[in-house]
Amino acid sequence: MSQDRWAVVDEYISSKLIPADPALDATLESSAEAGLRAINVAPNQGKLLHLLAKIRGARRILEIGTLGGYSTIWLARALPSDGRLVSLELDPSHAALARKNIEGAGLSSMVSVMVGKATDSLKKLVADQAEPFDFIFIDADKESNPEYLQWSLKLSRPGTVIIGDNVVRKGCIADPGNKDPDVLAVRSFLEIMGAEPRLTSTAIQTVGSKGWDGFSISVVSE
Repeated sequence: MSQDRWAVVDEYISSKLIPADPALDATLESSAEAGLRAINVAPNQGKLLHLLAKIRGARRILEIGTLGGYSTIWLARALPSDGRLVSLELDPSHAALARKNIEGAGLSSMVSVMVGKATDSLKKLVADQAEPFDFIFIDADKESNPEYLQWSLKLSRPGTVIIGDNVVRKGCIADPGNKDPDVLAVRSFLEIMGAEPRLTSTAIQTVGSKGWDGFSISVVSE
């Protein structure tokens, strides 16, 4: 099947199951106007993240990679009224736009965006003895994924769900001749998951408006 066909199916699913949403639509529009790359999750993927966080009963969510705040809004809406989401973003201009979009969605009281290198922010959260998170979404630079996973484990508790985005790389992870740094890092990320006794993990391939890729999902053991 072609990319066009995948996109049409995504659009059909979204039209039937995901009502129009002014805050989310405005987030996509403002991100495009600001020149951000269109690498946010698709609407049906955003709702999948929302439902997974709901199913987990998450009260505290950590997001690594904010961009314009699109997935942030989906995840924050899964929280109870006293829940909290912390999102990590390298680029100050992206963080500023995300905060504006989060405010437009009425979620500023439960969402904070930390600006700086994600590994530095993760170290700070650990040093500050932040309360563990129930749900962690890793969606930033892929070369740092192995490090993000190790820090995420330090910020987890038994039952924490850890989701990784973009783990298939259009099938490149299965090509032993591919030495792209992102591909090598994702392979390492998956290998660490598989060897880590505290994690039960799998990954799935996805196709759709964002092309051919996939998610990993792990649960921290009791």
